[in-house]
Amino acid sequence: MARDNRRLTIIICIILGAITLAVFWPVRNYEFILYDDGQYVFENPHVATGLSWANLAWAATQFHSGNWHPVTWISHMFDVQLFGMRPGLHHLTNVFLHSANTILLFLLLKAMTGALWRSAIVSGLFAWHPAHVESVAWVAERKDVLSAFFFMLTLMAYVKYARVSEAENLSSGSRSQSHQAKEKPKDETAESGPNAKPAIRKKGLYYGIAMISFALGLMSKPMLVTLPFVMLLIDFWPLGRVTNFGSRSLSVAKRLLLEKVPFLCLTVASCLITYLAQKAGGAVDTIQRVPLEARFSNAAIAYSNYLQKLVWPSKLAILYLRPDQWPALAVALAIVLLVGLTLLLAFQNRGWPWMLVGWFWFLGTLVPVIGIIQVGNQYMADRYTYIPYIGCFMVIVWGAWEIAKNSRFGRTAVISLSFFSLGISATLTHKQLQYWKNNETLFEHCLAVTVNNYSAHNILGVAMARQNRFEEAKFHFGEALRIQPQYADSLENLGILLTEHGDCDEALTYLRQAANTKPNSAVTFSKLGLLLDMKGLAEHAIVYYRESIRLKPDQEDACNNLAWLLATHPEPRIRDGAEAVRLAEHACELTGFQRAPLIGTLAAAYAEAGRFHDATETAEKAIQVATAAGDIGLAERNEQLLALYRAAKPYHEPEKKSSPIQ
Repeated sequence: MARDNRRLTIIICIILGAITLAVFWPVRNYEFILYDDGQYVFENPHVATGLSWANLAWAATQFHSGNWHPVTWISHMFDVQLFGMRPGLHHLTNVFLHSANTILLFLLLKAMTGALWRSAIVSGLFAWHPAHVESVAWVAERKDVLSAFFFMLTLMAYVKYARVSEAENLSSGSRSQSHQAKEKPKDETAESGPNAKPAIRKKGLYYGIAMISFALGLMSKPMLVTLPFVMLLIDFWPLGRVTNFGSRSLSVAKRLLLEKVPFLCLTVASCLITYLAQKAGGAVDTIQRVPLEARFSNAAIAYSNYLQKLVWPSKLAILYLRPDQWPALAVALAIVLLVGLTLLLAFQNRGWPWMLVGWFWFLGTLVPVIGIIQVGNQYMADRYTYIPYIGCFMVIVWGAWEIAKNSRFGRTAVISLSFFSLGISATLTHKQLQYWKNNETLFEHCLAVTVNNYSAHNILGVAMARQNRFEEAKFHFGEALRIQPQYADSLENLGILLTEHGDCDEALTYLRQAANTKPNSAVTFSKLGLLLDMKGLAEHAIVYYRESIRLKPDQEDACNNLAWLLATHPEPRIRDGAEAVRLAEHACELTGFQRAPLIGTLAAAYAEAGRFHDATETAEKAIQVATAAGDIGLAERNEQLLALYRAAKPYHEPEKKSSPIQ
């Protein structure tokens, strides 16, 4: 019987994994998207150069993109090391992690409850719910699937620990009662010591694995901070570690809380680090900008919308922007819904403990991202449901089975409805997945299902600009500014677009407005520096370049542009060879000496500093890299400069007429 059950478990694991892979397999042909994938992979110099000691040190010690999640960074570096910049293979890593999470969830639920088919159905809903497409099909959301992997491992180890611990407590209690009955006390150490050692070792092993997995999960995505709360929930059900509220309840509660203290310490540390990282990245809104009343209103609306998308997953989008104010009636209805469901499930809890456990799993695991601490301009996101929806699936599946289990017709109906729901979910997921093919399909869909989405217009404008579709790009930036006139990203991007199109005066107007609106934007100051340099206003350009680098030191393009200006400007009072060398070396280090233009700048900087031997060797390196990349024009240009360096002469650009600042 046990062997048959084990065989069936293996078959279900294979089916869950295979169908999940099949549903998500189309992502192997999908592109990176411009929203966050650049920061996380293809425009991140530390990730884009793969695994190295320097990159590992950066991952472990630096805040980036408003986060500190070194394990996620290392996973992206590992992908680059293996696959280069082939986006389809990066996508498939997410798919394999999602399949692994599905199997682990099934094994976890089965281990906790012993309910084979209910565990399988919950796992299938988790795997194929269309709201989870975002977590899987988005390379930048590696942190979702990776942290969930460690979430599952943590709970699996914790369940093992809890079972050993409860067996030990039960054995200890039985011995105590036996001793009292016989009134023949014995040397406890002599009797229980040797037998207790294996149990103690197992407890320590499982507890240690749980702690390590939890730490790795937090270093993948800090949303896992609520995991100790989930442990307390499963202590109640299905582990049954809280079975009564009699005389021993206080001591049991104390024991259960004490064993969570190390996990809570990790939670507190992660919360502090995350707050500092997001504050450093300028992602946390102040109370003055988003008052507490607005935050709690947003939370109520978000919870109710998550429930709506659970049962009717329509109009799913990558961006749900927060409005300035929610209608009072909508907020009131959302609060009534949440309070009403909580009371209803609490009333049913006496015989059906999974109701409150699943419900509080959903409510609790969403707390870090529900908007009380407001980060960014979205009020909800499909990716945030990746772990929380598990609680809802448990409520639905266990509740349906409890209602139908005593009726043959009811059981048949529940089984049929389960397979129908899984089929519908997989079909909807396949459809939703198609929108993630590229930037154009994704953000056009976002605009189609949301209202006044200036952020989607902006990203679509960037996508059009990268395809040299000037008029379409200008239209989308214009639409974004029509909806939100002070939107700094679109002001900046429109300024950059106009610069590249040769309309420098109008571009300067937009870039200055962007700098005034968002004074901590390193990119805006860098582009202003480039534009002023193009207009021949070197001294003004240097000021903006330096401010950009002060705001964000690890910018290869800003460092390179300033280094070139300081090394090659025709006026001696502008040139500074030593600073040019420092900046150019840093730009090349950031890119692993893999970009020929940056290496050429370093050669020019060495020449200006009088280091002609280094200039010659570096120019030869630039020629090799340019030739390997097929950039013959750049290689020939460096050949000309190499002749100068061999003659112990630096390169200085010819005089260019400056244009007045408009």
